[in-house]
Amino acid sequence: MEEQAVTILTSQSVRLENYPGLKARTDNLQETRDQIVMLDRCLERIGGASTIKDITGRIVPSARASADCSSTTRSSRGSLASYAFEQMEIASYKILIAAAEHAGDQEAKRVCDAILQQELTMAQWLDEHAATITRSFSNAISKE
Repeated sequence: MEEQAVTILTSQSVRLENYPGLKARTDNLQETRDQIVMLDRCLERIGGASTIKDITGRIVPSARASADCSSTTRSSRGSLASYAFEQMEIASYKILIAAAEHAGDQEAKRVCDAILQQELTMAQWLDEHAATITRSFSNAISKE
């Protein structure tokens, strides 16, 4: 899922060149790459990479749909796709936290809790700025 987020963020970065404020806030590629490293460490530690990849393989098609939407449009639909993807990440981390608690894996729980907080912060920012983002894109389109 985080690898898919890198794809989404990379495509958004190009699309948001004319929106430096929005780009600065949503261009969190390094944060996402750091999350991948933390999750990879958890997977290596428990040796469950293949099982986790089997489960996430079922989620990725939904993530790809979000990525396709955000990379092919210049309207606020990209913002909608980003917000929806954040919500999917939030739900996924809540599930992973519950699984880690059930397994007694405090390190995985700690990592997922930390990432969950980052995802919640980003979703809140997108929610609070949805109207501004929509107006910015609408103004740009009407000027073309």
